[in-house]
Amino acid sequence: MKVTGVLPLFLPFYRRLWPGRLAELSITLLKATALEAAILAGHLLLYPTGLTQERRSPALPAPDGAARLPGRPGPPVVLLHGFIDNRSVFVLLRRNLARSGRQRVESLNYSPLTCDIRTAAELLARHVEEICERTRSGQVDIVGHSLGGLIARYYIQRLGGDLRVRTLVTLGTPHSGTRAVPLASAHPIVRQMRPGSEVIEELTRPAPSCRTRFVSFWSDLDSVMDPPETACIDHPDLDAQNVRVTGIGHLALPVHPAVAAGIREALDAAHLEDRLSDGLTVA
Repeated sequence: MKVTGVLPLFLPFYRRLWPGRLAELSITLLKATALEAAILAGHLLLYPTGLTQERRSPALPAPDGAARLPGRPGPPVVLLHGFIDNRSVFVLLRRNLARSGRQRVESLNYSPLTCDIRTAAELLARHVEEICERTRSGQVDIVGHSLGGLIARYYIQRLGGDLRVRTLVTLGTPHSGTRAVPLASAHPIVRQMRPGSEVIEELTRPAPSCRTRFVSFWSDLDSVMDPPETACIDHPDLDAQNVRVTGIGHLALPVHPAVAAGIREALDAAHLEDRLSDGLTVA
């Protein structure tokens, strides 16, 4: 799957300046950085709209303007945002899922003052139970961006959430811990996302008979993941698939339409390995 965009007007100048692969890498990085800046600007405008929890209903209608398709079989989809963020980050992904026929999609907010992944995972567990009871579904699928994916994984592995979560899709989640932005370690939850933290160590422990399927999307240009491969799941007891995304950064993962298509595949496919094993090129 490949998505191409409009190249900068100064592309020929860059090609003269840097030969071969270096030129291609520089242009790809430039495009990814510009896209991240545009997404950040748009997200800042939308951020106030996601400060409150959304209204709950047994079946959520498709957004205005979205084509309605027959509802797809499968459990409700729960979207869980990242650090110092809210549900507004999933506006485009949610619309994409609705257009594909998924009418039971819910976005959850956890407080930006949350200082412990374990506490957030316990809150997620209560939300999932409420969703299952309200929708009369025995399971949910979860899509977690960044920290949201780590919270969901902790719930699944350490709090028995594998009974409720059929599939967990993570987008740029620091499964092995990230060393990015050292000054941010003043925040307790950031320290829990560092390599070797107690939370990261707990997630390396044996997880026999874990029922949940894991699909982790990671990007080679994700500057928040240091190193980028930390967003991969490497655990002998987990049914996990790592999907490499090339050409976009951290903020683009829950926004880019090609990634959204990959997420739909992850939620639909019974045998994902054959379809996503070659990775995902989006730029």
